[in-house]
Amino acid sequence: MAWKHKNRWFRRWLVTITFWFVPVLIVAVNEVREEMAYNNADLQKSLSTWELTDAQRAAGAASRCRGTPDEARAAGCPAGVLTANAAKHQEALDEYAHRKATLADYLWHAFVGYWIVPAVFLLALGILIGGIRRALRRPPRVTSIPSAAPGKVKTTTHS
Repeated sequence: MAWKHKNRWFRRWLVTITFWFVPVLIVAVNEVREEMAYNNADLQKSLSTWELTDAQRAAGAASRCRGTPDEARAAGCPAGVLTANAAKHQEALDEYAHRKATLADYLWHAFVGYWIVPAVFLLALGILIGGIRRALRRPPRVTSIPSAAPGKVKTTTHS
């Protein structure tokens, strides 16, 4: 099989790139876990924070408006307080979605920069070195110009 011996570098490239993927994946997974833990904690803090007026505090809304909006609604938080804080809570949810999208974008760029670009670079370098080695291994081509036989020279006469 010609593939078995001639393209040893290609198999080595595949093994190298496969093993290089492991540390890139480990770093990416750790980054996602840390960042999402922070984002989840920040989201829960934002959703659990309630802005109450003095009148609402005096009416006892502070004891019923705790936790997430669903928990507060179940505990009997007044509709006016829920409505007043709905925009702030929606803003927190939008920020969380934006952070997730930014994290996905960051991870894509890191994946391309730390795995795809080195893989393509090593492949191109292997192809270049393979081409140079092949060119140096072949003997130069001999191009011979057919010469005219001595007895068969054509002459033209003009009258």
